[in-house]
Order: sequence, then C-alpha cells, then structure tokens
Amino acid sequence: MLHSGLEKLAKSFVYERAKPFANNELGNFVRRDLAIEARKHLIFLPFELKTKGSVGAGNWAAVPWLGFFDPLVTTTATKGFYVVYLVNPQTEEIFLSLNQGTTAVYREFGERKGRDILQRRAGDIRDRLPEFTANFDSDPIDLNSLESLPLGYQAGHAFGRKYEAGKINEKLFYADLERILYSYEALVDRGGTTPTDTMFEESGTQDIVETRKYFLSRRIERARNVRAAVIAQRSPICEACGLDPVKHYGFSGPQHNTPLEVHHMKPIHELAEGDSRRYRVPDDFLVLCPNCHKLIHTIEDTSNLKQLKSKVKFKYEPKYID
Repeated sequence: MLHSGLEKLAKSFVYERAKPFANNELGNFVRRDLAIEARKHLIFLPFELKTKGSVGAGNWAAVPWLGFFDPLVTTTATKGFYVVYLVNPQTEEIFLSLNQGTTAVYREFGERKGRDILQRRAGDIRDRLPEFTANFDSDPIDLNSLESLPLGYQAGHAFGRKYEAGKINEKLFYADLERILYSYEALVDRGGTTPTDTMFEESGTQDIVETRKYFLSRRIERARNVRAAVIAQRSPICEACGLDPVKHYGFSGPQHNTPLEVHHMKPIHELAEGDSRRYRVPDDFLVLCPNCHKLIHTIEDTSNLKQLKSKVKFKYEPKYID
C-alpha cells in the first residue's frame, strides 16, 4: 500500500542514510517499488501522469520524495509544478503538497530571490484554485532542513496535508491524493503559474475561459513528449505547404529539433476543463511550418487541412546554387 510504503520511508530514512548510498535497499525500494505503487493508484483515475521516487541523486538527499508529474508540464521535480509527498525524516512527518520546481527558479533568479518568487507563485496557485485550496491546509510546511532544496520545497508549497507516520487515516489519505491530483489537472487547465495578464496578451482575448483553453492547447502542442512523437509518426515535412527543412533549409540536426511545429487540431472551444483524454498521438495533430501554423489559427475549423492548403499559393522547390 502507498501509505505504508511512505511510512516505511519516513521511519527508516535517518538510519539508512548512515549507510553507503550506492545500491541501498531503501533507495531501490523508493525508486522502484514505491513509484510502481503510486502508479497503481492512477489506474482508475483520468490522469496521464508519471511517478518518480527519490532519496537523492548520487548522494543522500536531506528530504526524500515521491512525485506525480503531468508530462504536459514537466517530468522532473526541477521545474514546472507537480504533486509530491515530501518526507521530514527528523519528525517522521509526510507532507502531501502541490509544489513547484525549485532548481529552475534558483538558476534563473538565485536562491534568495528564487524563494521569494516561489512563495509568490504559491499564492497565485491558491488564488487560481480557490475551491481546492479550501479542502487542504495552506499553512507553511517545515522540513527541518537548512539545505537549499528543502528550503525551496517549503517556499514552493501551495497547499496540501500533513500526516504522521504510524498514525495515517487511510480513508483520508487516499481521498486527499485523488483530490489534489484533480487540483493539479485543474491548474494545468487554467494556465498553470503563468500570470493572468500574460495569458490575456498572448491569447488575444479578455475572456478568461477562452484564454485558458488557448493556453491548454498551446501547452499540448509544445509538450516535448507530444512534439517528438507526432513528428516521428507523421513525418518532418509541413503538411500544408510541403516545406521540408532537410531539402529546403539544409537542416541536418536531430529530427525532434526540426524547425517545424505541431498543431493540435481539436478546436479550442471543444477543450473542457477536466477532459479525461486530451489528445491522441498522432491522430489529433498536424505537422506545420511556423507560417502555416499561424495561418491555420485564422480558420474557423482549425482541423481543416484541406482549407489551409487552399490558401497556400506557392510550392517549395529545391534551390541549387552553382
């Protein structure tokens, strides 16, 4: 059971940390068994999430964790936002948290300013999810560590729940997990941590619902795992004008770095918050050059490739220079 695995981690981490890190039994349990147990709890939920457990990278961490990641946002705890169980090994407390990637913020702003930014964004998350915030605790969490990453986890905490190892109410524990995962997906649907004024400016509308749908569509298109899979399966050539970066630009890099874009064909007005299935790869996508991608968004039916092709009045041909 997931809750008992986390209790095991909380109770034994201090003792195990005194042992060598390499091939440690507890470390292997967290990385493999605990992550698999977490995935089992996603089977009957409408989420496509990755799970990962960590006790450190190369050396023991001050705070071990188990995370849930939406690939549209991130697949790592270093950036974006995600759901995580953070363990305070000193007090044997386990914190369920809607949290943020610390490392990327530190790299951009430095540690002190970075923590201020994480705290501000945590407040923004609470404001963006008021109906979920009301069901959780939004008080600061204490991980009993002055190390850089734990201080970032504390600053990035938006809301969650604290449990004591050995005293976990199982019914509440699993209800909390399901509820916070729904809040996570709602945050993805509502624009994540992007400021509202930035969302309005980029979407070109002042309608908050349409703005959120626009950002969700763009997030899907830009997701690294989606882009790579679509280009691999549909071919790296613009499906509207025929631009072939290899032939016409002399592009010679990896296919996933081709100067083409993927277009999510599902009309924005059909995107609804909480959709259990947001996309199918490659069926719901087109591969387009930047110009054709921009043009298709001027068409009422953004899935109408035939209409887009009718607007293209030229054809790319190789240019040979003597």
